[in-house]
Amino acid sequence: MPRKLSSFGIAAFSLIAVGCSSGPEPPKPGSPAFLWSAAKTTYAAGDFLQATQNLTQLAASDSEFATRSMPWAIMVSAGVAQGYRELADNYDAGAKANRANPTPFRRQAYAFRSQGSAAAMQCTEAVHKLLAGNPPETIALELGYPNGSAAEPVQLQRVSKGMLVPAAELEALQQAMVKRGVLLSVTQNVAGAADPAKAAEVFKQGEVKVSRAAFLQATAKALVELSDLFGSQKLDRPDRVTLLCNEAEQALKSIPATKETKDLMGRIAKMRKSGKAS
Repeated sequence: MPRKLSSFGIAAFSLIAVGCSSGPEPPKPGSPAFLWSAAKTTYAAGDFLQATQNLTQLAASDSEFATRSMPWAIMVSAGVAQGYRELADNYDAGAKANRANPTPFRRQAYAFRSQGSAAAMQCTEAVHKLLAGNPPETIALELGYPNGSAAEPVQLQRVSKGMLVPAAELEALQQAMVKRGVLLSVTQNVAGAADPAKAAEVFKQGEVKVSRAAFLQATAKALVELSDLFGSQKLDRPDRVTLLCNEAEQALKSIPATKETKDLMGRIAKMRKSGKAS
């Protein structure tokens, strides 16, 4: 009798296993579908550093997920770079405020600019591919409203006044600033301004689409602002200033001229005239 029960149990397990295996197979690790799923998960969790890696890898591919990930690769990497850029600028201010001990502030500012530089280059590469592929008149944004706050963390004010943030709080400050950068980047593209409340309302309505002109104008503005990372008083990479300005200019030339686009073109022209971009 025990042997019969055991046989029945094995048979029942086999039937269950067959039933379970008949469902769709999960995407294989490293595949485009796997990376897209990972990007959605990390983005929703507010892990924008990992989301950027997944999205930019997909955007550079020739898979069916390239088009879907491209606008997010641009917005998230731009936001990450902007978060680090603002951190670095506040540490620079802290170095000036704390004349007795400016070195730790300067060292941290350089580290943050280096991290921002990597994200800015990821953004620039994604923009280059987007422009080369002749983006559609309407760009669909499949991911949701980003996790984060538009308010500056309290620790940032302490840093700018010359007070070092304890090591235990530094990681939290970085995360908060990266989240803030991504939130404002997405907001700029969706709402046309730094208006998180307006952008959040757009996402609540369901399917989110933005015009090609609005997206490229916001993207050009982000590139112009991020070129500051590579200025002579910062990372001193005039070649990268030129690269970001060139991509911004190409984006602006591909859309109808407005007061805002003319202002951006004027900023680029001034940078070229001053020798910061050639």
